[in-house]
Amino acid sequence: MRARRLAGRVMETESKSAIILLSGGLDSMVSAAIAAEQGYRLIALTVDYNQRHKIELQSAQKIAEKLNVAEHIILPLDLSRFGGSALTADIDVPKSGVGTDIPVTYVPARNLIFLSLTLGLAEARNARDIFIGVNALDYSGYPDCRPEFIEGFERLADLATKAGDQGSAFHIHTPLQHMTKADIAKEAIRLNLDPAWSWSCYDPAEGNIACGLCDSCRLRQKGFEEAGLVDTTPYATA
Repeated sequence: MRARRLAGRVMETESKSAIILLSGGLDSMVSAAIAAEQGYRLIALTVDYNQRHKIELQSAQKIAEKLNVAEHIILPLDLSRFGGSALTADIDVPKSGVGTDIPVTYVPARNLIFLSLTLGLAEARNARDIFIGVNALDYSGYPDCRPEFIEGFERLADLATKAGDQGSAFHIHTPLQHMTKADIAKEAIRLNLDPAWSWSCYDPAEGNIACGLCDSCRLRQKGFEEAGLVDTTPYATA
């Protein structure tokens, strides 16, 4: 049976479990809601990697509550010990506009690390479906958002696990992979999601208000504008 949507919440149905990588951002929220709409019982994993924008952890908790996830794990993993990114080290977040090169907000191997953790949880919970909100159109050019990476990781998952060795394959779902930000904004509204539940800003202004100038804010605002929709998130530049 498919899950039904009612006033922004998901009604429980008998279904198999899916692990959702839930950052608290817009894309992860929409990806999780799509999984719920498809009838999966949701188990969410949020990684607290000591990121600059820790407010997104609060958003992840809110989204998990709104979607009635069966289990929500917030896992501490201090990637600031590695550094190498404006999100995990004392490096300024760029505010001049989205460029063509991989930006300094790229966190080394982040999605590879996070998907590995998600895979471990999936095997432990006897789930074979994993949802991640990566996107390869309107994004900052991160290499670990590309379809080739997801395809490679799916193959690796079957090689690296007992379940895969025994012929029980894993499936990495990327429902937003080929969507524009405008498409994703429309999906959020179609799924009765309040955009303000999610958090995208890399460098929150005073009072935990989105800066409106970092790459993530610019891409998000552009998407809602192109979709002709209102983003209910307050921005410092508004």
